[in-house]
Amino acid sequence: MSDLTGLELRSTADADGRLTLNLEEVTLAAPAPDEVIVRVEATPINPSDLGLLLGPADVSTLETSGTAERPVVSFRVPKERIGGVRARLGQSLPVGNEGAGTVIDAGAEAKALIGRKVGMMGGAMYAQYRKLKARDVVPLPDGASAADGAAMFVNPLTALAFVETMRMEGHHAIVHTAAASNLGQMLQKICLKDGVPLVNIVRNEAQEKILRDIGATHVLNSKADDFRARLVDAIAETGATIAFDAIGGGSLGSDVVQAMEQAANRKMTEYSRYGSNTFKQLYIYGGLDLGPTMLNRLAFGFQWSVSGFLLTPFMQKAGKDVVGRMRQRVVDELTTTFASGYTATIGLAEALHPDVLRAYERKATGEKYLIDPTR
Repeated sequence: MSDLTGLELRSTADADGRLTLNLEEVTLAAPAPDEVIVRVEATPINPSDLGLLLGPADVSTLETSGTAERPVVSFRVPKERIGGVRARLGQSLPVGNEGAGTVIDAGAEAKALIGRKVGMMGGAMYAQYRKLKARDVVPLPDGASAADGAAMFVNPLTALAFVETMRMEGHHAIVHTAAASNLGQMLQKICLKDGVPLVNIVRNEAQEKILRDIGATHVLNSKADDFRARLVDAIAETGATIAFDAIGGGSLGSDVVQAMEQAANRKMTEYSRYGSNTFKQLYIYGGLDLGPTMLNRLAFGFQWSVSGFLLTPFMQKAGKDVVGRMRQRVVDELTTTFASGYTATIGLAEALHPDVLRAYERKATGEKYLIDPTR
């Protein structure tokens, strides 16, 4: 096949404090012997994509230009947030962590993949075509669609990584916030299969029902008047000493660690001014709240840690065998444990429509978009 030209969604921040989204033409040369070219047919908009897509832009300042086929959208970046994009100023960056599609060309070493539907991860997925190493694609099970495989990496592997981290660090139960998300539902299904106690924290009754319908036992509404008391009870019952927080800002993570300490204190036979000897771990893996993280550390005792959590460093630390086992489980349970639901399927140009942009920027549970660049 000769060189192939297609559209790719790009995000550019400039020194004048503007962030611009547009569709650029990109030409792919013929694949090397160990490469494939995939026609992208499904790629999700995950919260993890929004950091690059929108960065610290103020979405309320949205302005549009261009044409219906090649729209251009721009936003102002507040002065106090410019520091967060300084390293990328002036660079036109491709967006989209993962996706799926059909292999339409391949080098000599990968010809067997031509015509196969594959999942892939590696950035630049909001595009009509993607070229990458054959080792970076995973053939989908027979009968699986591109939509089935579009989100087979970020959320599934992160949910599995939570359970692996729990085991590696000697914990026995988990607390999870923003738990009704696609990732949260996957985590609950994994924990049910693996017999891991899980305390889910949500924000409303509709989200609570989503998890209870899956089979969740411990689902707490953080807006309820008795939330903190119920949280201590649930942690005491499950023995949870590790938490994964998708919120980031505010005091919810602090509330969880404090509840762990209070649950541990119930078992203490004598007072210690240093608190319990139960080690408590909070990992912050998301930023649904971009405000500062507030920690009431004097309520934790002295056996605790707060850290960031990212999937890639975890996989590097876990090693090839663990990651291989995780990936195989995703393939085996692709349409059950790791199935994702979407609000709507949209084209590349539609992804830059103001109403759609505002919808996925809200990062609301139940509002997840799938891009099909062939539309």
